[in-house]
Amino acid sequence: MKVGYARVSTTDQSLGLQEQALQRDGVERVFVETASGAQRDRPQLGKALEFLRKGDVLVVWKLDRLGRSLRQLIDTVEALGERGIEFRSITENIDTSTPGGRLIFHVFGALAEWERSLIRERTMAGLKAAKEAGKVGGRPRALSDGDLAAAKALLADPSITVKEVAERLGVSQPTLYRYLPAARDQAASR
Repeated sequence: MKVGYARVSTTDQSLGLQEQALQRDGVERVFVETASGAQRDRPQLGKALEFLRKGDVLVVWKLDRLGRSLRQLIDTVEALGERGIEFRSITENIDTSTPGGRLIFHVFGALAEWERSLIRERTMAGLKAAKEAGKVGGRPRALSDGDLAAAKALLADPSITVKEVAERLGVSQPTLYRYLPAARDQAASR
């Protein structure tokens, strides 16, 4: 059975072109969704994947309808293949039931792996260069040493609550607790 999946990112967009192409391709059941391709939680895609059985074919109008990233596409198509389900993209003319279609997907997989390696290399080189330049990475501290001293002094006064201290310093209570774990014990004993 051919099962279709059509997706638009916003309610302003039309599914007409996709649905027509899927019908011309002989799709018997179509799952329709309005959601960003970058969104991991796409309920209709989940329903389509659950509906598919061994020997079925998942058909999309274009590759980007199934997923935003190459990795997302490859993971989905590989999972389908493990279940004995083929994949077809009408616009790109990719069909994993053919040797050529499988070859294209293997090339995509190799490109995705290469891209991940390049990103990792660039990240490591950037971190090394920053370290050599004396730069320290990470998020800036929410509380300076002066803020911590002020917080400790304020918390020494039993009439001032942890909430009040956090508000004065412009941080949340959990942030204050992270810097001064003893403040949690103090608050519990009051």
